[in-house]
Amino acid sequence: MNREGEFLSPVRKQGAPLLVTAELPGDVLEWADSLRRAHYPPERNHLRAHVTLFHALPPRVEAELLQILGELARRRPPQARIAGLMKLDNGTAIALESPGMVELHGEIAERMHGLLTDQDSRPLRLHITVQNKVERAAALALQAELGPRLNPVGFSFRGFGLHAWEDGLWRPLRSISFRG
Repeated sequence: MNREGEFLSPVRKQGAPLLVTAELPGDVLEWADSLRRAHYPPERNHLRAHVTLFHALPPRVEAELLQILGELARRRPPQARIAGLMKLDNGTAIALESPGMVELHGEIAERMHGLLTDQDSRPLRLHITVQNKVERAAALALQAELGPRLNPVGFSFRGFGLHAWEDGLWRPLRSISFRG
């Protein structure tokens, strides 16, 4: 990674949609990622634990998006907390609460108005997926095991991540830290 936070990598695939994430602090990331490694089907687990804000923005808005994220990152890091489980049809996620990050998401969405997919236009439900695409019984078992152990831990998001979706994989492009 260079000094500006840009990941050095080979030439990107043209037309790759952009994804925006809310970056977790190291301790929360390590904890969530350990859960993901333990419970996500290994043949499908190509990512670290993450919080997706936008799933598919058009690549032509990259420069504008970087400007927006940079402006928003001048603010104080939004506070968040682990709020419990989010039950997925065939998986399990950790539900997060963060009015500040929801507000930032709304500001980005407003500036990207008309460019959002149906999925990105829906109300934001902040979460970290730790298990997906498993048998329903496995999901229910993890929820029964994990639910009572979850504590409402508070933390601050550390920034935004920008990624390109290329051939089913995320290519990291830039990490933008909160500076406020």
